[in-house]
Amino acid sequence: MTQPLSPDPTAVQTPQQRTERRAVVEADVQQLAAGLHGQLLRPTDPGYDDARQVWNGMIDRRPDLIARPADAADISRVVTFARAHDLVLAVRGGDHNVAGLAVSDGGIMLDLSSMKGISIDPAARTARVEPGARWGELDAETQRHALAVTGGSVADTGVAGLTLGGGFGWLGGRYGLTCDNLLSAEVVTADGALLRASETENADLFWGLRGGGGNFGVVSAFEFQLHPVGPTVMAGMVVHPLERAKEVVAFYRGFVDSAPDEVNTQCAILTTPDGMKVIALAACHCGSEEDGARALAPLKEFGPPLVDQIAPMPYTQFQQALEPMFPRGRRYYWKSHMVPAIPDEMIERAVEHYSVVPSPFTALLFQELGNAANRVPADTTSFPHRKARWDAVTLGGWDDPAQDAENIAWVRSLYEAERPFAIGTYANIAPDADAREIAAAYGDRYERLAALKAKYDPTNLFRMNVNIPPQGG
Repeated sequence: MTQPLSPDPTAVQTPQQRTERRAVVEADVQQLAAGLHGQLLRPTDPGYDDARQVWNGMIDRRPDLIARPADAADISRVVTFARAHDLVLAVRGGDHNVAGLAVSDGGIMLDLSSMKGISIDPAARTARVEPGARWGELDAETQRHALAVTGGSVADTGVAGLTLGGGFGWLGGRYGLTCDNLLSAEVVTADGALLRASETENADLFWGLRGGGGNFGVVSAFEFQLHPVGPTVMAGMVVHPLERAKEVVAFYRGFVDSAPDEVNTQCAILTTPDGMKVIALAACHCGSEEDGARALAPLKEFGPPLVDQIAPMPYTQFQQALEPMFPRGRRYYWKSHMVPAIPDEMIERAVEHYSVVPSPFTALLFQELGNAANRVPADTTSFPHRKARWDAVTLGGWDDPAQDAENIAWVRSLYEAERPFAIGTYANIAPDADAREIAAAYGDRYERLAALKAKYDPTNLFRMNVNIPPQGG
């Protein structure tokens, strides 16, 4: 027996209206399934429970339908269906969003994980990428030609979500953010239309896609500019005892200020597998091995470090180096601040909080945007934080559901302690964003984005995100 769809819980209907509506919807579900080139799953279908799982183990939601499109036409059919029946629509790309916004309770989940096509034009140095691809898959294809684009520093990260929110990565110092390297996008908008967005076609939509998240449509294909990188880079990590954190960060600030564009860095406070709390500096130089050795030599010489892992290595290997720290299925709760500097007081607060961290899987990360990312003119994209030097992220992670409240409270406490040093927040890391955090995520772009939302999604169909309601709506 089929299970009736749940209407949007915000809709007010009588019992008779709900019964009649569900009967109509059930007939339309059958029509939708018959028209798809891909797959449509119901809760009783084999594979449903696996399909609804996302990266964050805290998320346990049950959509009424899971649609797995095979192409842009399928995406359009699903979007049109959700709009016609006023259903909550969640869009799953790489599903790495910590808030779990890729899956809904009730409504319909648009699961793009089957759309993984990647094609490389090595002569033009471009890549066409479908929205279900992950960064490890894209890196594997681009590195066949010694090419790359700024991408997630965890290879499991989805291409779609990272790009639409901005996109930090190891190449940001030389080549800017991921969204800075987007040449065009094919987008299914809320009315089911398939549009091409670029600097010359639907340029307003193209601007909004580069930092505005999934507010304006479902991207069915991305076109990126690629750059010469690798296949070998000079990269790695040095580790110091946490007791030296203030001294290490003072050195790190000076190192970043004088580093060439080819260098991008992260500074992390974490717990080693043997239980030692440390501060680590990680870096990647995307130029020649000789230049990289000279540029990263100060990291190896300062201290000296307890551990020095900086060496020539394949770019793909370094892209996957952080993977073990963030396994699928662990419970995660993250908060983020965009900061222009890392003052001593901020580090003191971070170290003080980390001394009583409830989980050894929790880390604090200062992820550098990069020189090139900071030089992009402010109005070029909708990503608003060009004056920030780092994304300061509190990466809460633990395994036991009984420890949820304790770990979430700890992350929130540090987030509030660091708020005075922030100039915004990163939209891609906003698990429970309230109005204040949404405003901080989009900054002075908010009003323009709201007007754009009113044009392309006036009913706010795409609202399972760090949501921008349409202007006037």
